Amino acid sequence: MGLFNRKSNNSQPANPAMAELGREYAIAQRHRDRKALNRITRELSKNQPTDADRASFEQGRKNYTDIPPAYSTRRNRRR
Repeated sequence: MGLFNRKSNNSQPANPAMAELGREYAIAQRHRDRKALNRITRELSKNQPTDADRASFEQGRKNYTDIPPAYSTRRNRRR
């Protein structure tokens, strides 16, 4: 019973580079970095990824988004 105890199949992505790109996309999305999001989107559209590449990208993105944020986004706001 650990802090991040999730039942997953821990399968390796078909393309680790695309999985890392998906992880970078999720990080940029969480931090609202539009410049990085647009750069990654342009890179994806330029390369014409295959279905396996898309699955690796989604797996990398999902692996990062499954981790809960370290802090709430509602800090220091008046009600």
